[in-house]
Amino acid sequence: MLFKELAQYYEKLDAVSSRLTMIEIMTELFKHTKPDEIANVVYITQGVLAPPFEGVEFGMAEKLVEESIAIATGFTKEDVEKEYRKQGDMGKAAQIIKEKSRLKRMSQKEHSVNEVYDAMRKIAGTSGSGSKDVKVKMLANLIAAAEPVDAKYVVKYPLDELRLGVGDSTVLEALSVMATGHRKLKPELENAYNLCSDLGLVAESLAKGGEKAIEHFHVTLFKPIRPALAERLPTAEQIIEKMNGKCAVDQKYDGFRCQIHKDGNKVKIFSRRLEDTTAMYPDLVQAVQKEVKAKSIILDGEALAFNEDTGEFLPFQETIQRKRKHGIAEAAIDTPLKLFAFDVMYLDGENTMGEPYHKRRDTLEKLFKDTETIRPSGQIICTTAKQLSEFFEKTIESGLEGIIAKELNAQYIAGARKFSWVKMKRSYKGELSDTLDLVIVGYYRGRGSRQAFKFGGLLGATYNDKKDVFETISRIGSGFTEAQMVELRKMLEKITTKTKPARVDAVVEPDFWVTPKYVVTVRADEITKSPTHTCARQRQEDGTEAGLALRFPRLVGEEAVRSDKSVEEATTSKEVLEMFKQQKRVTLSSTEA
Repeated sequence: MLFKELAQYYEKLDAVSSRLTMIEIMTELFKHTKPDEIANVVYITQGVLAPPFEGVEFGMAEKLVEESIAIATGFTKEDVEKEYRKQGDMGKAAQIIKEKSRLKRMSQKEHSVNEVYDAMRKIAGTSGSGSKDVKVKMLANLIAAAEPVDAKYVVKYPLDELRLGVGDSTVLEALSVMATGHRKLKPELENAYNLCSDLGLVAESLAKGGEKAIEHFHVTLFKPIRPALAERLPTAEQIIEKMNGKCAVDQKYDGFRCQIHKDGNKVKIFSRRLEDTTAMYPDLVQAVQKEVKAKSIILDGEALAFNEDTGEFLPFQETIQRKRKHGIAEAAIDTPLKLFAFDVMYLDGENTMGEPYHKRRDTLEKLFKDTETIRPSGQIICTTAKQLSEFFEKTIESGLEGIIAKELNAQYIAGARKFSWVKMKRSYKGELSDTLDLVIVGYYRGRGSRQAFKFGGLLGATYNDKKDVFETISRIGSGFTEAQMVELRKMLEKITTKTKPARVDAVVEPDFWVTPKYVVTVRADEITKSPTHTCARQRQEDGTEAGLALRFPRLVGEEAVRSDKSVEEATTSKEVLEMFKQQKRVTLSSTEA
């Protein structure tokens, strides 16, 4: 496929807001894509060069791209910058300038998708002395060979500005329709994706091997498994009832989610967002090499600072000090970590995810019986609500945030939020003092005392994982420090869009729409019904429609955004609806008492 053909599909995607239409366009695109190029088409459409765990980034700043456009068209950098300021979009500026190019094309060769992708990989991989000039020249060559519309997307890609609104779920549905004519294969494709976290690999496997390749998809070392997630319940009684009278109950740690992969002496550590964070934890890598006796293993756990002398867990503010790019060795000495392992998904060549939880737990207990840095998570087996409540209170007293109850016979369900794991935090007491992780879909310009910051607040949304859309739940106007307001404005200015993003379902309108990219943590007093927000929107008895909203929401946490969570890992609309129902039940119980 020629890159200019791919660009035409992107033009179609840019022009629609219906997700169903997007699926149709993506299906048509995949049908016209060859098996040896479909992975690259998926990566480009996602706006990435590789899955997150490979850690491949472009490293192209706007100024370098402007220089590339100038070289490719015969205009000056000042001309390009002027057009960019006028359009507010570098890709559009490139398209317009390319239409007026002062240079004749040096070659009639038209680049294929694979050629453009390979060139982008080379640009990303170029480093060292003189690398900036090499990158500029390579990108200029691509722009020079492109038609105006192609140039638009050649430029947008390395700047992370494609913003096509195509989520993972949309890609999976389109792949299913491509292969079968309907969506029935989506659950199997999603399972394969959950096992490898590589959407391009899933697409390529399907294109080359058909449905059988997806059915026989397996876990691979150093390709992280998308982590299992927990549902919520507010009381010990409800948890015991949900677990049919008996369950394991783990302490819930407030640290870094770590997925450990080991093969011989090779060790990699992946974050909650499946990014390779191995370099951040040299002490954990050494501990895995020393303390894990298995030849090969994949572990799920949480790393946090722990005071061995007092037996106390240190606050997350101290644990977070380990998140850095420099001074890592010193930080490992000053703030050593303990890894509390709570599951094993792979052991010595065998996928253990299908085994019942109690068996996987027994494996953990045997593996880490007398180890120093790695140990099993604190756990008891509960058969009564009283036992669970007592363990919960002891856990809170020790400085942790709550517990996770686990069904004893459940499999490890990758990438899914199921009631086989149920979390309860200290804040489930009727009022909504638990936090929510919301996606920023817009922001407001500053007024009054905030006019100087050009920032007045955020429009937050939950993720509807069934529809693959973001539904608004609240305007967030408090809880910001001055530094956070400045940081957020700078971040969000770069991803503003002129129209509402295709994956956003909203009735209210902010001053500026933004591409859903960042997650923030918010606390509120309660959840209320709202005629203006779309979270869990339902028809009411009087015939009107109402969604759910937050009362008195405020930003919490020292970091402006949750760098460890992707937008698809934000609080779901379903979760908020369940929290609203729980809130009502607790309120009614309090009134009756």
